[in-house]
Amino acid sequence: MNEIMKMIMEPWPWYISGPSIALVMFLLLMMGKRFGMSSNLRTLCTICGAGKRTSFFQYDWKAQKWNLVVVLGVVIGAFIATNFLSDDLTVSINPDVTQELISLGFEDASEAYLPAKFYSLAALGNVATWVILIIAGILVGFGTRYAGGCTSGHAISGLSALQLPSLIAVIGFFIGGLLMVHFIFPILF
Repeated sequence: MNEIMKMIMEPWPWYISGPSIALVMFLLLMMGKRFGMSSNLRTLCTICGAGKRTSFFQYDWKAQKWNLVVVLGVVIGAFIATNFLSDDLTVSINPDVTQELISLGFEDASEAYLPAKFYSLAALGNVATWVILIIAGILVGFGTRYAGGCTSGHAISGLSALQLPSLIAVIGFFIGGLLMVHFIFPILF
């Protein structure tokens, strides 16, 4: 029994998780569904009555109920994985990267996925943190809407359906990420 629990506690190898994602995508394609997490925000806003304000939210949200179940599954799965299937939550990153992040003020580099500098209650007392989070939220929201979906929708669903716009969006995501990490991030910190 201990061997089984040890195997469950380890990260799944690519040859298990990759084909599992491919199987789910195949089933969704066969059912005529498109996967993407950002579309759930539109569905939630519609449920809350945003259709009274703008036509973008006037659509049959009940056709997207299945996608809300996916979000619920992600939340429940993340909770179970973090609290019951993980014994070590340290992040395995290159030691040189860890040192560089520490020099930029991220003391908890390689100790947590979300840096306390931005994601702790103490960080909310800092005006600069609020400004960065608000600007980042606006840019992500605009980019997601302008690109017609998020990274999961384009990179997983769009690419599996061989959609050229998704390929262009994914290339843009990577270019944007590289520009952020190598040029903008060092200026901000």
